[in-house]
Amino acid sequence: MEHRLLTYFLMVCEELHFTRAAERLSISQPTLSHQIQLLEHQLGMPLFTRIGKKVYLSEAGHILRSHALNAFHELDQARAAIEELRGMKRGCLRIGCAGNHLLLPAIVAFHQQYPEIELSVQELATEEVKKELLTNRIDLGIVYLPLDHEQLESIELFEDELQLVVSAGHPLAAADTVPLAELQAHPFAMLQPKFLVRQFFDQYCESAGFHVKPILELSTLESLLQVAITGVGAAVLPRSYLQTVNQPAITKICLRDPAPTRKIGLVYRKTSYLSTAMKTFITQITMQ
Repeated sequence: MEHRLLTYFLMVCEELHFTRAAERLSISQPTLSHQIQLLEHQLGMPLFTRIGKKVYLSEAGHILRSHALNAFHELDQARAAIEELRGMKRGCLRIGCAGNHLLLPAIVAFHQQYPEIELSVQELATEEVKKELLTNRIDLGIVYLPLDHEQLESIELFEDELQLVVSAGHPLAAADTVPLAELQAHPFAMLQPKFLVRQFFDQYCESAGFHVKPILELSTLESLLQVAITGVGAAVLPRSYLQTVNQPAITKICLRDPAPTRKIGLVYRKTSYLSTAMKTFITQITMQ
């Protein structure tokens, strides 16, 4: 079974659309269809089913996708081991993170030790990190725990908490702490529901016996901070992020009854080859 055919197959699995997959592969759609037909002929079973204009993986397709992803993962691990023999003079460490502020000190220290290694850092929601790890698109993830999966290993780093941020003229600006239930009386902004930090915040509110509805649901911590600075409303942000913010126009307030806290951890595939670069990065971030 050719490596090229599996590459084509996995791209169709990702897009579930032959034309878009062909465009990403820089080949024609008829060529791609023919290559998939060759692969299906080799296996003796269809890999995709078509219902109307939609494309779905067949049962055989699901099986092949799982094994093909594992095969490509093993090839990546072999390349990483060979690069190790070459003295770590090149390569790339791909990281998915629930917030780049969690990584900055470790990134700087790593770059100083391995200046020739490319660091690629993506800001992703926790579930997106999980997906990217399992499909071999990233090597490490920094996420909110737990992130349970039989193929993933996690290392707890520290405990983070959510805090309330308000402008200097806000009615709560003089408070040191605010009960969580007090948020019902004030307009505030929060991350979108797809983010795990938002999900566990909602769970804390529900456990306290109430529901809150943000006036704004945004996708970045920076945009939430701007909501607070401009006085449009309060914002709920992680303490780990606020520690990197030096902004005299805002006040940071601890939430209580209960205090919304969650563990932050590093996650990687159990079958990953832990190169010197990966081990060094893990050591540096665990020592922060």
